[in-house]
Amino acid sequence: MSQPVRVATRTTGAGELFQLFRNGSARTRAELVRITGQSRSTIAARVDSLLAAGLIAPAGEASSTGGRPPTTFAFQSDVRVLLAVDLGATHARLALTDLAANVLARTYATQPIADGPESVLTHVVTAGRDLVASAGRTLTDLVAVGVGLPGPVEHSTGRPINPPIMPGWDDTDVPAILAAGLGTTVLVDNDVNIMALGEHRTWWPGVADMLFVKLGTGIGAGIISEGVLHRGAQGSAGDIGHVAVPSGAQVPCRCGNLGCLEAIAGGAAIAETLAREGLAARTSSDVVALVRSGDHAATRAVHQAGREIGSVLAAAVSLLNPSIVVIGGILAEAGEQLVAGIREVVYRRSLPLATQDLQIVLSKGRENAGVLGASAMAIDHVLSPAEIEALIA
Repeated sequence: MSQPVRVATRTTGAGELFQLFRNGSARTRAELVRITGQSRSTIAARVDSLLAAGLIAPAGEASSTGGRPPTTFAFQSDVRVLLAVDLGATHARLALTDLAANVLARTYATQPIADGPESVLTHVVTAGRDLVASAGRTLTDLVAVGVGLPGPVEHSTGRPINPPIMPGWDDTDVPAILAAGLGTTVLVDNDVNIMALGEHRTWWPGVADMLFVKLGTGIGAGIISEGVLHRGAQGSAGDIGHVAVPSGAQVPCRCGNLGCLEAIAGGAAIAETLAREGLAARTSSDVVALVRSGDHAATRAVHQAGREIGSVLAAAVSLLNPSIVVIGGILAEAGEQLVAGIREVVYRRSLPLATQDLQIVLSKGRENAGVLGASAMAIDHVLSPAEIEALIA
């Protein structure tokens, strides 16, 4: 999974120079001189620093234009590993990846987030250590951990803030707890942001403006603007599940307000509606199972939920003008009935200029988007120019 490379005409420092290798391209010293405008001696010294750190290695010889063929150098993505953690309302999904987000090992467990931070984070530490060992690596190889939580997260501190479905988690120092157990840097974001990041980097890297919408027990969105994840001032950008919709004016939401989109179109709300009709539905997964079995009431309810979601997304499309809206989360497994309801309203309510080339599609990453995004978040930190400089120093 490659990160878009932005390098100044005259690159400064080995950390900036390394960014030219991140997309997997093999480079010669002469090519680096040409790209950066720096002297041969400067490039040689910085290449030697990156070689000594194990971040790049010789990758064969380039074609010669006369004389000895020049040596090429390429990124060594397996020199270190990262742990990617996707925590949901009822699950803990972990993956060990290399520095290019290639998955080396993975594990999944049913782990209710409502069990509290001590139980959940102890599981993450234990499972993470086991994954590292199963891949034949040690904790000294682990350079970072990326975590997604199913609630609002203050990204600068990694602490969940008043998370509705996470009792006992408010203001928990998740990075410190995991760092103590795993011995490395820990970065935390909400689960929708990391899913958006994973989906974008892996399946839509050429798309500059994308909206990722997670539909499950809750509803949220991750915003990719000009190729970069947009978190907002405090990290709460994209919280569309708590936008008020007219049709839910008197419906109480778990956030304490009335009429939130999540309260009428989230998985739990749909399940409750179907249960009142006598169907065996308690969770989002139950709703999906009923739709897949051909149940007409469930199909109608999901289609109507799509319309309600579409009414909020129409405003988001007009405001953000994405070129693609990706629908993910467990409810996305209901398939086209849900997406059809969303498209119906978005294309009708948004202006033609905003929708003339707009795609509304189902997630390609599905359940893997979260761990791939958590890995990408950690990679962006570990391989940033400042961190590379610190490693070399």
